[in-house]
Formats: sequence, C-alpha cells, structure tokens
Amino acid sequence: MLVPAGKGKKPALDMLDLPRHAREVLGLSGLTLSTDLLAGADRARLEAIRERADRAGAACLLLVEYDPQNFGSTKDADVTAATTRARKVVEAAQILGCSAAAIKVAAPDDDAALVRVAAALKPVVERAEKLDINLLISPHDGLTSKSERVTELLKKVGGFRIGTYPDFQSAAGSSKPVDYLHRLTPYATGVCATTVKLTDPLDDLPAPKPSKKLAEPAAAAKPAKGKGKPDETKIEADEAATPGGTLKKGKKAATPPPVEVAEVEDDEIDDIDDEELDAEIAALMGEALDDDLPPKLVALRHEPYDLFPLVEAIAAVGYDGPLAVDYRGTGDLTEGIIKSRDTLLALILRAKDKTAG
Repeated sequence: MLVPAGKGKKPALDMLDLPRHAREVLGLSGLTLSTDLLAGADRARLEAIRERADRAGAACLLLVEYDPQNFGSTKDADVTAATTRARKVVEAAQILGCSAAAIKVAAPDDDAALVRVAAALKPVVERAEKLDINLLISPHDGLTSKSERVTELLKKVGGFRIGTYPDFQSAAGSSKPVDYLHRLTPYATGVCATTVKLTDPLDDLPAPKPSKKLAEPAAAAKPAKGKGKPDETKIEADEAATPGGTLKKGKKAATPPPVEVAEVEDDEIDDIDDEELDAEIAALMGEALDDDLPPKLVALRHEPYDLFPLVEAIAAVGYDGPLAVDYRGTGDLTEGIIKSRDTLLALILRAKDKTAG
C-alpha cells in the first residue's frame, strides 16, 4: 500500500497516514518501519511521521535497516560504508522517536570476522548511546545465523546499547527454536513475530484457567486502564539524517499488584456485564487491558511452524517489550495481519497463564 503500483502512480497509502491506519484498521499500538520505505526522506519528513504517529497513538518503536551491511569485509572502504550507513539509521531512528534501530551484519562465520565486526560496531554503538537509541542485531546468514555467535558478538562490542532483534522465522529454522529464543530474547527490546500461513482455529490448545476469585459470587473491580502511548523522545541529533535505499539486557516483567474484588449481594450479580468480567480476568492474569483489544480472540493454526512454543519461550524469560507483527504470507495482507495479531494475543494470554500456573 505504501509502494506505487506503477510508474507515475501514487501509493494507495501515504506514509503520513500509516500510523492512523495501523491504529484504527489494524488495531496495533506501535510501528516498526524499514528504511526502504523512507528512501529520500529528509529530517522534516521524519519529524512529520513522528508527529503523526504520536498523535495517532501508534508511536514509531523500531527502525529496521533493509539491506545487510558488510561489517565483516576485509576492505576498509566496505567497513567505512557500513559504519556510516548504520550511524545514519541510528540518527533517523532517533528523529522518528524510536527507541531502537536494527541492522543485519554481513560477515562470514569465523573468529577473524567476529573481531572485525565487533571493532566496526563500537563507534556505531557509541553514537547510539549519545542519542539514547539501542542498536539491535537482526538475524542474517553467516556470523549472526547462530544464537551463540550473536551473544559472543554482543560481549565483544560491550556496552548497554547493543542487543538483539530475534525473529520467529529464524528461530524456527534453527536446530533448537526454543533454545534460540531463550538465548537471544534476554538481550532484546524488540521481537519479530513472523507469520506466514494461518489456517483453521486451534482445537488442541488449553484455554486460560478461570480465576478462582471470579468463581465466587463477587463483583468485578473496575478494569485497569490500558497503557498510554510511550513518552515522546526529544530530538537531540546534531546531524540531519537522510535514510536512503533496543540495548539493555532484557528485564523480568514486574509483578502486578493484587486485584481487590469487592463482595456483593447475589442480586447485584446481574448488573455485571461481560466486558467487566473480561477486564477482571485480564487484570488477574497480570495484563494491562487495552480498550482496543478485540472482544473474542481466536488462535489459528500456523502451518509452517508452531507459534505457541515460540511465544512460550519469550514469556519464559520475562520478556515484556514490543512484539512486532510481521505477516509474510500471501493473499489479503490486512486480513493476514489482523489474524496474526489476534492469534498472537490469544497465545500470549495462554503462555502467561501457563507460566503463572
């Protein structure tokens, strides 16, 4: 929708209208942008996108570099070009109000390349630290295809602003998908929930356990309001970014305060509507209820690989950051994104319930 259908034609959706589309049509509360969609954008354009995103309640969270950068090259010119490009992506991410920028590292999987890449990434991370941006390593062939090599790279680079951007599809392609996510997610401030083909509803997935408190004749407490949009990040870049073409170690989710349920008479039970009960269930499970969540969440079967173990894996390490919906299938893409969103939400609730129980 953002790319022109042909020469001389305008795209179906302007980038400035994307935040409202994401919020109102797709039901999403944030944006992950790729640099190929921002080709030729100047500082004023990036600031306009940020303003629209904040106003729509779908803030820009992550900027992903579309092309792999040749940090592993033995040629100084290649490494300089990769470093320059990565710095510009970091600066553009800061102007957009993102908390992180993700890049792919092109390098062979050997120790010499590991040393070269770490040395080349250090000045990029230093720039990211000054702008309060996290630099994330996206999965790619070669050096960063294995989770253990990625963590080695993070240790060699050092600092609190270097981390990971794990991808469900990459995890599923590894020999041990769950271990892959267990190793990389603690360093992530963003996880890419890739989906390809969603079919019939799952019938072998256990439903969330009912609350014991709700099983008694008690009225539900008022639902907790959903989280607001992220605080606006001040623009402090001293250079204009012209794109062409998050990282502290993950922390455990905070334990939510107990929810008090008031006792009521039996004849007051009829006054409790289903929406209040749904809100109470969400609160008791430690969820901050978002008013925009669909009333009925149906988990669909994902044919290429099972999504539930992957969702369980990131929940098990206490991940509580953004989960990017990345539908890479065919057909109606809007429908694919919405089905992916609902499926992921349903699986997250079950994973949290299983972890708590």
